[in-house]
Amino acid sequence: MTPVNELRGTIPIGIGSLGLPAWKVFCLAVMGNMIPIFFLLLILPWITKFLMQRSKAFNRFFTWLFRRTREKFYKNYSLYGNLGLAIFVAIPLPMTGAWSGAVAAFLFGISYWRAIGWIFLGAALAGLIVTGLSVGLFSIF
Repeated sequence: MTPVNELRGTIPIGIGSLGLPAWKVFCLAVMGNMIPIFFLLLILPWITKFLMQRSKAFNRFFTWLFRRTREKFYKNYSLYGNLGLAIFVAIPLPMTGAWSGAVAAFLFGISYWRAIGWIFLGAALAGLIVTGLSVGLFSIF
């Protein structure tokens, strides 16, 4: 559930260190990764609105952030659409994952349930990749 570890660290620990069955670790890791996303996608708009209404500095910052993000990544988003969100979440590298995907979905204005679906797809794909690596199904080298 933590934003840094997510399932990329949980799955290898569960399979390698704890000796748990891969299917169980995969299921629990994906579910555990998704639980905070439901709340994060609900609270991000509220926190942003709250801060923007109470502080000119936060208002300027979030206005700049939304505009910059949408301008900078609009081409990729228009090319890949919501599938790009799933791909971004699925890439098992640092700073990608469900938490970052939730922030990206919020910044791009993707609706709540649509974001949940695409982030879940990405988390499940990341879980499959990491599980495959952890059980030796395929290796990097």
